[in-house]
Amino acid sequence: MEEEILTAPEAAEYVEVVDIQFRQGQKVYYFDPAGGKYRTGDHVIIDTARGPEFGICAGGNHKIRQRDVVAPLRSVLRRANHEDERTIARNRAEEKRAYEICLQKIADHKLDMQLVSAEYAFDGSKILFFFTADERVDFRELVKNLASVFHTRIELRQIGVRDKAKMVGGLGICGRPFCCASFLDDFQPVSIKMAKTQNLSLNPTKISGTCGRLMCCLKYEQEAYEDLLRNSPKAESFVDTPEGRGTVVEVDLLRSRVKVRMEDSPETISVFANADIAVLRNGKAKKNDPPIPADLAPISGGGKRVRKEKVEEEPVRLEPIRFRYSTENVVDEPIEEPTAPEETAENKPAKSRRRRKPRGEGQKPEQPKAEQPKKEPVKKEAPQKEAGEDAEAGGEAAKKPHRRRNGYRRKPRPKQGGEG
Repeated sequence: MEEEILTAPEAAEYVEVVDIQFRQGQKVYYFDPAGGKYRTGDHVIIDTARGPEFGICAGGNHKIRQRDVVAPLRSVLRRANHEDERTIARNRAEEKRAYEICLQKIADHKLDMQLVSAEYAFDGSKILFFFTADERVDFRELVKNLASVFHTRIELRQIGVRDKAKMVGGLGICGRPFCCASFLDDFQPVSIKMAKTQNLSLNPTKISGTCGRLMCCLKYEQEAYEDLLRNSPKAESFVDTPEGRGTVVEVDLLRSRVKVRMEDSPETISVFANADIAVLRNGKAKKNDPPIPADLAPISGGGKRVRKEKVEEEPVRLEPIRFRYSTENVVDEPIEEPTAPEETAENKPAKSRRRRKPRGEGQKPEQPKAEQPKKEPVKKEAPQKEAGEDAEAGGEAAKKPHRRRNGYRRKPRPKQGGEG
């Protein structure tokens, strides 16, 4: 009873399926065996959206997780018999004939389209023609001509270059079958940014598939490269290494190491693992970025050396130590010096004046300076004028303009108004 309780939830997560291919080498689809037992290589008739179709069993009965099943899960109708084998062989021969006739009709109508393939339905009720074109094509007249030739239902479907590679199949540059034709369920978006992230050559012939678009396998490793980029420094980053500081010139993502041009010797380029360096500036320096301190070197120890030099430059003041020697041992205890008594008014010594030293015999005696008589200032006497001249000068002096202190005369102001 306990085993059933433990295994019941796990059994509900799995479903039994068989692997079916419509044509040899094409994509594999899951189908419900509907209680039947099938082996690899069996020919079966399956239920599809286009009706009953012929398929080849690529894998026998097995279980997969419920989340891996694409709904709706269609079932296998039965095993193919001899009549079904003859029908499918006849349809394959008619498809080649229909393909050649359709190519001739396209050339007659001068339509800009490339025919990819022609497929007959298993019961012969319709023929599907797949083509590619750069622009929209008006093929109504072409459909009428093909219907008059085959006397059945005609369908033309325009597909992309990727769908063409998926239907035709082939081998990629890796030597394996196309991913889209073997196991990819749908096409995932691929951009040129993925090629740049993976440091691939941007030559279109090297990163493009047979279809002419970017290879689908660029998507497979994109997440791994993004994770490596998060843990690796960017190019032109400034880092600290065991040999000193320097600039990153190349980043090897897959090996998780970088090439660094040393700051002290620019001609030297060393290789270090990402775990052995410390990033001081991630990426190229910008104009507004502050300068990196010269003592910032957590790995090479440059910061410790600078701090040690600063400590050595500062003088260390030590107290004087006096030693007392004896015949037995040496005592290195410091001796306290006697302190002088405090000065008071009673014991304060009197200030002594400085006496001039007497001149020696070889020096010349000082000679008193001769007193020079003081010169009395000479007063200039103004010229005496006669009485008549003073009277006349009095009137003229009154008319003279006022003198300024700086010696310049002030110009008389013009009279306002008319004369008189």
